[in-house]
Amino acid sequence: MGIVVQKYGGSSVSDAEGVKRVAQRVVDAKREGHDVVVVVSAMGDSTDDLIALAQQISPVPAPRELDMLLTAGERISMALLAMAIGNLGQEARSFTGSQAGVITDGTHGKAKIIDVTPGRIERALEIGAVAIVAGFQGVSQDSKDITTLGRGGSDTTAVALAAALNADVCEIYSDVDGVFTADPRIVPSARKRDRLSYEEMLEMAACGAKILHLRCVEYARRYQIPIHVRSSFSQKTGTWITDQEVEVDDMEQAIIAGVAHDRSEAKITVVGVPDKVGEAARIFEALSDAQVNLDMIVQNVSAAATNLTDISFTLPREDGQHAMTALSRVKDQVGYDSLLYDDKIGKVSLIGAGMRSHPGVTAKFFAALASAGVNIAMISTSEIRISVIVDEAKVDAAVTAAHTAFELDSTDVEAVVYGGTGR
Repeated sequence: MGIVVQKYGGSSVSDAEGVKRVAQRVVDAKREGHDVVVVVSAMGDSTDDLIALAQQISPVPAPRELDMLLTAGERISMALLAMAIGNLGQEARSFTGSQAGVITDGTHGKAKIIDVTPGRIERALEIGAVAIVAGFQGVSQDSKDITTLGRGGSDTTAVALAAALNADVCEIYSDVDGVFTADPRIVPSARKRDRLSYEEMLEMAACGAKILHLRCVEYARRYQIPIHVRSSFSQKTGTWITDQEVEVDDMEQAIIAGVAHDRSEAKITVVGVPDKVGEAARIFEALSDAQVNLDMIVQNVSAAATNLTDISFTLPREDGQHAMTALSRVKDQVGYDSLLYDDKIGKVSLIGAGMRSHPGVTAKFFAALASAGVNIAMISTSEIRISVIVDEAKVDAAVTAAHTAFELDSTDVEAVVYGGTGR
């Protein structure tokens, strides 16, 4: 049988019992005849604890040293899991990201994978050992410094290894049984999807669904790696992420794949921008130079009397003050009047490939939000997605109303968050 890459999130290895449970699952897969590569996250909330500790030492930790610190969490997990697997009579070898051949650029905290050279992993598999890799980390191609891949980076590590090893499947284990039509902590009646396309999963990840990291899905689509999202706390079949054609039931043919939400964004409005060629470019070049990623962008129609316009956009809340500083530096060049900052917002998104061929989806979505008393501040769409910005306090009501309006509620309780985190 072929190579299986398994990734276990922090909730799956949160304590000694969790590590032993994962070890048994890995050994079972090995005894079924698979070559097994395991990618592990840090235990529980240990990465958050390390960040908090660093901030107690220094308000603005040096990025290089912060990466060196944060990679310790995954190294602890991989070593403990190797010990647990050894106790079950199966040889296991643990590797840091750099030892596993994960080569990245030099951007600390948000490094991107350039290449994977898994020679040591392949040699471990050749002798029948389980290879365990610390997720979330790599080594810079130029400086040879340790780097981290950002939040959700262990997912990306797993899919990148699966592609490099030509694995049959990449299994992503967390504390939920798969991908649901909404966050089960908000909508207990959410349904588990048996299968999603890469395109739908990309939109859901980009819109705040925490179950998979966006770059992980992009990588999987590029290299056509099937992903199986499932729980390490149960033996249930999870959700398959693939573009392979299969026979599906009525639920899988639904117009809407799910409702996603995101509370991690902020909104900036640049007020009174001169409506001249090149002014918007100056604004967004300043943000690009500051390494700020933008999401939704809206520009108002220029007022005839003043020839001025407002430009609003959303961005990660953690980059909000950094972006405000970058924009302040170009105020004289652009000539805008002021900046407005709002971090009390949330994004709610309706996603489904069936939107392409079904008119009326937008009308039903907005009617559902109106009936729930939810006001819309911004709107953005793609072929298979409608996203709106709403007041942060209204996110739960918006998600619940949209989920019900599109008949996604299940009559049975399918959604269980075993570890309480959804990771």
